[in-house]
Amino acid sequence: PEHLDIPQDGLDGLPDMVKDRISSAIEAILTADSASRKQEVQAWDGEVRRVSRHAFSLQQLQNGIRIPPCGWKCSKCDMRENLWLNMTDGSILCGRRYFDGSGGNNHAVEHYRETGYPLAVKLGTITPDGADVYSYDEDDMVLDPNLAEHLAHFGIDMLKMQKTDKTMTELEIDMNQRIGEWELIQESGVQLKPLYGPGFTGIRNLGNSCYLNSVVQVLFSIPDFQRKYVDKLEKIFQSAPTDPTQDFSTQVAKLGHGLLSGEYSKPALSNGEQQLDQKGIQDGIAPRMFKSLVGKGHPEFSTNRQQDAQEFFLHFINMVERNCRSSENPNEVFRFLVEEKLKCLATEKVKYTQRVDYIMQLPVPMEAALNKDELLEYEEKKRQAEEEKQPLPELVRAKVPFTSCLEAYGAPEQVDDFWSTALQAKSVALKTTRFASFPDYLVIQIKKFTFGLDWVPKKLDVSIEMPEELDISALHGTGLQPEEEEMPDIAPPLVTPDEPKAPMLDESVITQLVEMGFPMDACRKAVYYTGNSGAEAAMNWVMSHMDDPDFANPLVLPGSSGPGSTITCPDPPSEDSVATIVSMGFSRDQAMKALKATNNSLERAVDWIFSHIDDLDAEAAMDISEGRSAAESISESIPVGPKVRDGLGKYQLFAFISHMGTSTMCGHYVCHIKKDNRW
Repeated sequence: PEHLDIPQDGLDGLPDMVKDRISSAIEAILTADSASRKQEVQAWDGEVRRVSRHAFSLQQLQNGIRIPPCGWKCSKCDMRENLWLNMTDGSILCGRRYFDGSGGNNHAVEHYRETGYPLAVKLGTITPDGADVYSYDEDDMVLDPNLAEHLAHFGIDMLKMQKTDKTMTELEIDMNQRIGEWELIQESGVQLKPLYGPGFTGIRNLGNSCYLNSVVQVLFSIPDFQRKYVDKLEKIFQSAPTDPTQDFSTQVAKLGHGLLSGEYSKPALSNGEQQLDQKGIQDGIAPRMFKSLVGKGHPEFSTNRQQDAQEFFLHFINMVERNCRSSENPNEVFRFLVEEKLKCLATEKVKYTQRVDYIMQLPVPMEAALNKDELLEYEEKKRQAEEEKQPLPELVRAKVPFTSCLEAYGAPEQVDDFWSTALQAKSVALKTTRFASFPDYLVIQIKKFTFGLDWVPKKLDVSIEMPEELDISALHGTGLQPEEEEMPDIAPPLVTPDEPKAPMLDESVITQLVEMGFPMDACRKAVYYTGNSGAEAAMNWVMSHMDDPDFANPLVLPGSSGPGSTITCPDPPSEDSVATIVSMGFSRDQAMKALKATNNSLERAVDWIFSHIDDLDAEAAMDISEGRSAAESISESIPVGPKVRDGLGKYQLFAFISHMGTSTMCGHYVCHIKKDNRW
């Protein structure tokens, strides 16, 4: 009650019981993970572990082994850390050796190779909440729903265990800090001056929300987004609905105000005095309502798992599009037209198409690495070290010039099995991609995430130096040239079954196309007419036939007109769903069409109607002008298409988002933004 301050070396005069309790409390405080460390682990750990296939059929030997609650040691060496308990025979062995020589001596994995016993749990990570379990057979961290039972077989009571060793996530963080990636991106060793005020507000991590935080920090550094949501804050708030928590504009405006007002970017005070905290800590903002709203209904963004920043950027852009159909749209700063040219090698005839995009995706040509000799030497030294069980050599990272990535983007791509309308047969074509317009802000994604030969996602370990200034004017498209002859616009032949019956369609491809906002029946036709040949072929069909008058009509099988020859919605749209859409200001016909196009899904129908508003407006205009001539009606009903800006193709780097970590399933995102000519 007196709140006495006693130094640690002044405990000798206290009763033994009090001294022991104070000493235990001091030790617990000194060894506990700090709040920042826990947040760091939470931000990093986004990997979704699957249940091991051995979890429900694990063989456990009746050999009488009992594992003590502490004091473990590898049975083949003197290691007392990084120990793994094999859950079949109870062997305690050390883990793998890391590239720098630390870690273990590989005794646990060698034991698996000798015995085939698949599951092991890391000792020191066992708590009542779980533990790190590794499956050597599946070569991955896994979940074991029967972990408590499997541990009890060897006398371990999960409920009484405490964490005494680092988890694999914590070890990965330490490893990245050692090899330099974390230090490089976090600018370790550089004395950074904390900045406060408008535009310098941090965002708290809400549990693997670093992908979201990085993207919105960059977006609200762009004047168009500031004008749309922050400058019109009062107007947005005044026109907000009864439940503003579910209003997109309100939540985005609130987030923008929090970032740009400066009210939440003030130096923290220490000891209640007007003295700045030496660490420069600021409270920042925690946009929980915003995160909940933009993730609502999404299978990934509605969770607390780690996500891809590029995917979230496109998801957010799509939501902005749906909510800015009749007002200023800040997305126009990113929107551009892509020109794709297909050249049939057999006839030399060409086909030009255009599509809207928001991101320039650059491939990474590993064959263009500048340090190939060093990489080959490193791989050889690494192989020898693994064979001789020696510390691995210092990591060598591939260095690929950014210019090589640009060249790979602009290089012609061979397309096999291309249906040439000039030949009316399959041929080989070359596809060339160019810009039909240049946006105000160019978003570039370096495609470091890829798939291995085993179709397991992985991240390329490569270093690419981004230029401060970029000129891509040479990538501007030219359109059809005088010396080029265009292919005839003829539909490819139908994949006709022997008997008219409901075709087997790839539902996964249909779902992908529908989620992009295209009508369900059009997506079915796209998959049918391209012979189930994949999403890319179906998308090309959709883009080529969007202007067809029967684009959204049900699929009619060739040679038949009876029941079952069409694929339609089995039930008419419900009146409740129709009324809900009509209450948003749309006509009944528009509501019916949207529901039919999305198989009576109200949520998808709302998305569809916003993404096809130009088409619907054009149809309404054509209905009003029935008294005009047919030619005049047709010419005036053609939608104008998306609005794009066109610049010079010259850019300056003003922001970049970096992913730290070796896996596609976990890691941490950090953004750097250039403001007032300083990073």
